[in-house]
Amino acid sequence: MTNQTQEAKKYDIGEIQGALYGPGIMGLKGAFSREFAAKLGEEINELYAEALQREGGAVGRGPKRHYVEIHPEDISGFVELVTHPWLQTVCESVLGPDYKIVEIGFDVPNPGAVNQPWHRDFPAPDDTTRGRRLNSLAFNMTTVDVEEDMGPFEIAPGTQWDDGSEFEHEMFPPKENYERYEAKAQQKMPKMGDIAVRSALTIHRGTTNHSDKSRPVLVLGVDAPTANNHERHDLQVTKEFYKTLPEDLKRHLHCRLVDELEVIVQGHSIEGLMMGEA
Repeated sequence: MTNQTQEAKKYDIGEIQGALYGPGIMGLKGAFSREFAAKLGEEINELYAEALQREGGAVGRGPKRHYVEIHPEDISGFVELVTHPWLQTVCESVLGPDYKIVEIGFDVPNPGAVNQPWHRDFPAPDDTTRGRRLNSLAFNMTTVDVEEDMGPFEIAPGTQWDDGSEFEHEMFPPKENYERYEAKAQQKMPKMGDIAVRSALTIHRGTTNHSDKSRPVLVLGVDAPTANNHERHDLQVTKEFYKTLPEDLKRHLHCRLVDELEVIVQGHSIEGLMMGEA
């Protein structure tokens, strides 16, 4: 039995399923070292600066907010991240043994970012609305210690099951729902090294960043075989990098093998976030 297999056995599948099917979010404190998070932060800062110089390199997620999709080999810790036993256990417990990694990127709320409208990241699929199953997960890892004035991520637990058929674009609930979300809202203030997972259908928003610091967070999207979120993304891996990957990881990558990495054309712009909360 490998050390990773032994560590995976520490995690309670019932607790994982209960958290994601109940509140819709859970986290693991200290999953990685602060040094790992700091290195990730340095790499994201460089990638962000490059993306801002390139037309279409960063997609707006509201005033003073951007999302940038990247390549797995853009960050040095990709393999360590996606082979963490907790992450693997969560994916297998909720999405099944044939889960696929379909997206990697990062979100940066800068100083001056305002409250986003309450939203989910995409319309709920039939698996969820009819089958009451979650077929995708989003993992988030902060590269800074989040403080109250930095615009923490805010989520309304349990709302992944809300009927979104009458939402604008099936993603943006009407203003009359806001009072309920605000009554349920939880703000998350993770530290460097922590990792969280959520259903992207759980109603959430980024809040106002009153500080003079940005709050970068890595985003990893994972699908069950029945999901189609890969259609919104373009996960690329060079053939040389692919050769270096563990065999068990290769089968979990929904990627395009290329000789040289190509510039990513962002395929998931969320126009409803551009103006911030009305």
